[in-house]
Amino acid sequence: MPHKIGFTVISWSGHEGNYSAKKLMVHAPTVNGWRSTRFCPFPQEIILQLVERCRVRKLQLLAHQYLIPSKIEFHIGDRLPESNSPQQTHSLHRLGYVSLSDNEKTGFRARELKSVHVDAVGSYLKLTFHRNHVNQYNIYNQVALVALNILGDPVDGNDIGTLSRDQLIDQYLNNSQHSSALDGTYTGYKCDSISPLDDLAFDMYQDPEVAHIIRLLDQKKQDMVREERFDLAKKLKQAIADLQKVGERLGRYDVEKHSAIEREDYDTAKQKKEQMEAYRLTVYKQLELHDLLDVSQIHRTSELPISDFPSPRVGTQKDTPHPADSPRKRRQRQHVNETDEQDTSKAVSPKHTVAPTPLTPPHIPKLDISSLPYDERPLPALRKRSSDQPISELDEIPPMTDTATPRSPGASGKPEPLTEKAQREASLPIDIYGDSLVAGAYSKTWSYREDALLAVYKKLMEVPPGTPKAELRSMTRAAVFLCKKALTDKVSSVFLASLNLLRMILSEFIPNHQLGKSEINHCVEQTWNNLLSRTGESTPRLRTLAITFIQEMALFKEVRALQMVPVELVRPMQSSVPTRLALSRLELLEKLLEQLGTKDSGFTLDNVMRFLAGGLEHSAASVRELSVRVVQAMYRLHGKAVLNFLPPDDTSTRKNILYKNLFDSLTKIDGNTVDTQVKPIRVDAGAVLSSLCIFCGERDESFTEDGLDLHYWKHCPMLQRCLQCRQVVEIASLTEHLLTECERRADFTQCPLCSEALTRDKLNEHAQTPTSGENCNHCPLCHENFASGEEVRSHTDTPIRCNFTSSTHLLSLTTK
Repeated sequence: MPHKIGFTVISWSGHEGNYSAKKLMVHAPTVNGWRSTRFCPFPQEIILQLVERCRVRKLQLLAHQYLIPSKIEFHIGDRLPESNSPQQTHSLHRLGYVSLSDNEKTGFRARELKSVHVDAVGSYLKLTFHRNHVNQYNIYNQVALVALNILGDPVDGNDIGTLSRDQLIDQYLNNSQHSSALDGTYTGYKCDSISPLDDLAFDMYQDPEVAHIIRLLDQKKQDMVREERFDLAKKLKQAIADLQKVGERLGRYDVEKHSAIEREDYDTAKQKKEQMEAYRLTVYKQLELHDLLDVSQIHRTSELPISDFPSPRVGTQKDTPHPADSPRKRRQRQHVNETDEQDTSKAVSPKHTVAPTPLTPPHIPKLDISSLPYDERPLPALRKRSSDQPISELDEIPPMTDTATPRSPGASGKPEPLTEKAQREASLPIDIYGDSLVAGAYSKTWSYREDALLAVYKKLMEVPPGTPKAELRSMTRAAVFLCKKALTDKVSSVFLASLNLLRMILSEFIPNHQLGKSEINHCVEQTWNNLLSRTGESTPRLRTLAITFIQEMALFKEVRALQMVPVELVRPMQSSVPTRLALSRLELLEKLLEQLGTKDSGFTLDNVMRFLAGGLEHSAASVRELSVRVVQAMYRLHGKAVLNFLPPDDTSTRKNILYKNLFDSLTKIDGNTVDTQVKPIRVDAGAVLSSLCIFCGERDESFTEDGLDLHYWKHCPMLQRCLQCRQVVEIASLTEHLLTECERRADFTQCPLCSEALTRDKLNEHAQTPTSGENCNHCPLCHENFASGEEVRSHTDTPIRCNFTSSTHLLSLTTK
């Protein structure tokens, strides 16, 4: 599994003051990273030596909030170029470059975390920084890099030619190992296999010592799982989750301490130091109490070099090898120690330019980053406590997924006061739980929001028996109001706290106090939409949490009696529903059908099949595939009654490959033979399509999960790669893709006569061609008309009609 790769900075173009490039070797909340000299010439370079020869899988860059290069190039190789060698340009192989945002949208208050997926082998990595983005804060035309993370695997000489299935497919499609511009959202390599503890964001928000302990406990948890000691593994998992909150809090305290030192406010710095020590000692004693940690072995680790993670035990990092160290880790430590004392920084002559006069900070627009991919979201910058001070590195870092907004009042130890709008909309919770608690729930600081939910949980659990029903109902509705708000929170710990509170209300508080079905109904009704929307999250952990909770909630005795979850889940689905949300609803339907059935559960043949009919027409192939599987499950339960909700099984319908294969699979479920010339396939528990391509209808025993992937990318004649955005789509939907989904859809328009998608500059020329006219149907591949009433799918599936359907030709198209 790819992991964090240690490195040493061996040379760089130059730096300003204390901002040496060697600072990149440390990951911690208070690091400043590298900064170029003032008025430096471009390009600027940094050369790194990896601790050993590696196959680099992923690079993570944390940019500065206003000292931003326009782009960064990457080169990798096994030896450094020699200045007197004529072949120096060939010593390092160019991987490509990434462009960085100018950060104007965030008002220069957030930092961009850029993740780049690569596949390259080498011992040296060179970063080339090009000219900076111009803004009013960067008055000396500098560039900077706050942090760098390298993820990969060590390789030997025999490992060079070993590529995974995903890499082979990617190489095949791209016809080269790397493109000139590295895409930060490229998904050729599955990043799910990389541990979150190796992610750059983890180290940048965690206290280094706590992060070190978390890694130790995670390793111990994996050992317990291998030994099948699951009770202890569960205990370690919870300890790790709690420690992550502790590490983030200690990281905040440390940043506040450094900020106070910079302001020469030594009383505050001393207070923060004592606060950190007391909090740290309390946590360590709790770990020791549960036999998870030996406090006597703990020494201050401060900010550890990247190559020292993870360490085999808690303690001071030493140069001597530990008994548990592998030879690779010993080589890493030895390499770092040998090169750490070398300073080969090369001086550069300053490049004089006219420095612009600093301007008043602009109005900061609100930026909704929730719709961006996780790796593309900007990390919040370190911020000052007062607005009249300049932007500095020594300010607070909010949690990873929190919004980039200042926390000034919260830094004093209590949440900021409620606004008038918040006071109006939260009048009931304020009356029940008080201003202070509700202010925490509305705070811009995630820890106050979490603490508020925990406080409500505690208050509800402590309510004595015999409390008047009216008071209990008010407490319930006030808690549901706060819970509904927290369900939309982007911070995972706050979202998890809201789920725990909602679970307790539904399964314990309302039943124990006998508040009746009306309160259950109100609770589910108020929170359902927010819960369901979270199942469409791009973050896998949040999406899984939401799906699991809904499945659990549907089985609560009181909720199950109302049949609300099944009825809401199968409301008709439009084809425009986002893919992840549609998949989540289908996954929930499939699981709950197994547990609840269709008798007195809220699920009926009618409402389920009407919902699935929408899934079968969805624009995403993955949604259609899952819909087919659920239709098959319904057919096993209700037999031929399911056919009343599907199109008629005739020649016209069977032109659609999806319905053809669906009807064939239903026939097989009945035990009948579809085609005597087709090799029969064993059918069991929903595996009808396991050896079938649902796009072209080809059957093959080699169509396992891996085999189907290769077939889709390489051989299937019904799929085509968009030459604009490189996404693989069905040929039948290529026109729709170019007009609505493609990232270059703005360049295309639809011909009003033949409906073909054309670039805007070719529309007039196309309209004058003799083949373009009313009632024309153009094939998106051969651009010839096909018969009226004939579908694109059936046209492209017939080589006599469309001479662009051979797999050889499609292959040449996809590799261009």
